[in-house]
Amino acid sequence: MAGQPTPEERLAELGLTVPDVVPPVAAYVPAIRSGQHVYTAGQLPMRDGALMATGKVGDTVSEEDAYACARQCALNAIAAIRSVAGGLEGVRIVKVVAFIASTPDFTGQPGIANGASQLFADVFGDAGVHARSAVGVPVLPLDAPVEVEVIAEVVG
Repeated sequence: MAGQPTPEERLAELGLTVPDVVPPVAAYVPAIRSGQHVYTAGQLPMRDGALMATGKVGDTVSEEDAYACARQCALNAIAAIRSVAGGLEGVRIVKVVAFIASTPDFTGQPGIANGASQLFADVFGDAGVHARSAVGVPVLPLDAPVEVEVIAEVVG
């Protein structure tokens, strides 16, 4: 719609810049495009080459820190999407899966995943509203507390 800010403009309004694509930690690519869809690999909360936090939510990682980690995972996913989509115009977030390394008694995974979901909505507007799963797991790669993967559609 005319007059709506672009995803890049929304990022700037939020004081955010898209980081460099996080290099894989094993034998895979950060994102791949198949037709109109982009599938990201699981994105860890890497910032400036290091994990923002390690450990489990409900133990050594607070809910607030895990929410911030999910937000960083989403920002890293945006970088991966942009790298294969050629930009962010026309990107619609379709599905998000958030994995939260947590203690067996922690049940707040959906609230942690909101860190990613809210960022996608803030950046893409209505095109950022998506289906989602939030899954508690015992451990994630590199002892990260959160990992987020995304399926996006490139329209237009």
